[in-house]
Amino acid sequence: MSSDAVAPTRIKRLRTWASRETTGGALLIGAAFLALLWANSPWRDAYQALSATVVGPAAIGPLPVHLDLSLSTWAADGLLAIFFFVVGVELKQEFVAGSLRNPKEAGVPMIAAVGGMALPALIYVAVVLSLGAPGALHGWAIPTATDIAFAVGVLAIFGRGLPTAIRTFLLTLAVVDDLLAIVVIAIFYTSEIHWLSLLGTLVCVALFLWHVRSRKPRWFVLLPLAVVAWALMHASGVHATISGVLLGFTVPAIAMHGEAKSRTTRYEHRLKPLSSGIALPVFAFFAAGVSLVDGDGPGAVIGQPVVAAIAAGLVLGKLIGVLATTALVTRITPLRLPDGIGVRDLLPVAFLAGIGFTVSLLISELSFGDSEHTDGAKIAILGASVLAAILGAISLRWDARRARAADMNLDGRPDQVRSYIGDTKDRESY
Repeated sequence: MSSDAVAPTRIKRLRTWASRETTGGALLIGAAFLALLWANSPWRDAYQALSATVVGPAAIGPLPVHLDLSLSTWAADGLLAIFFFVVGVELKQEFVAGSLRNPKEAGVPMIAAVGGMALPALIYVAVVLSLGAPGALHGWAIPTATDIAFAVGVLAIFGRGLPTAIRTFLLTLAVVDDLLAIVVIAIFYTSEIHWLSLLGTLVCVALFLWHVRSRKPRWFVLLPLAVVAWALMHASGVHATISGVLLGFTVPAIAMHGEAKSRTTRYEHRLKPLSSGIALPVFAFFAAGVSLVDGDGPGAVIGQPVVAAIAAGLVLGKLIGVLATTALVTRITPLRLPDGIGVRDLLPVAFLAGIGFTVSLLISELSFGDSEHTDGAKIAILGASVLAAILGAISLRWDARRARAADMNLDGRPDQVRSYIGDTKDRESY
């Protein structure tokens, strides 16, 4: 067999491996762990120098573009735009043809997502005020986020044997969480808007929309439009990753021009390996490198009020917020849990929702920049996310070992469960 025949197979296998739920979570954890080790090693100055290395032009000819950014900023503003494009595509698919298409079916996880964001924010505010740190209030949104890649990766590993409806519930909750987090970033973490640049972004998005819906959209047209839209959004003062979401929303979610699959599905499959295999791990590597050995030592960092506030928000706030909101909604409204899901299944889901990680790290940088609270916030996010993942894994195995009733969601009808996480049917359909 020639090398020409073997090469595509290897590339396809690599793309498949990078797209797996378990791979994304493992790469995130590995990148963050490597960053922590390096940032606290005798060679930590090299890590800081690498993060601060400036790359990119300040101007193109007479036109100032202000793209002379550090590598850590490129990771947060540039690479995360790819992740947010994939999020936008996934949201479009879910709203048009997926789990969010029918509000009655998606109602419980959607409302649970709102409760799972509101209570952590309230807990954060209460803790920082009670500990005498009103200057840290700007970070109230940090514990509201859920990391889809990390959470679904833990579910894929430890949720084997549970109904796939649990994954759908978690995904619905997480994508609504992401959508609300995007709105929070756009509204509360934008200090000044340059309207001309923002208008230019919208023009590029409109052109992208026109071409991506054409019979044969070309990458050499879409890619420059996306890059210019990102650059103009960066110049506008609105966080540049929002451009990724806007562009993702333009991709059609219904098959057109005789295509077998929708373009949202095809684009997600093409870019998911790049997002989960490169963009997210590189961002985690530059965002998670907190030094505990410099300054006043680890005790001073861990003792910051933001650490307790974020940890309480992610672990307790998400848990209580998701469970309490779901219990309230299913008792006082006609909405019910999907077939195959009982109240006990929501315990691991609520723990997994407390895995903040990617978006929480981004919001911490937007909240505090290089202030005294930054290191404490990042340590809290990493520690609380790992704790939430461990508690979620333990509760998933506990849930999987228990016998299941015929009517788990208590709607008076036997549940119709046709596939389970990890079985052959699930792997073929996902």
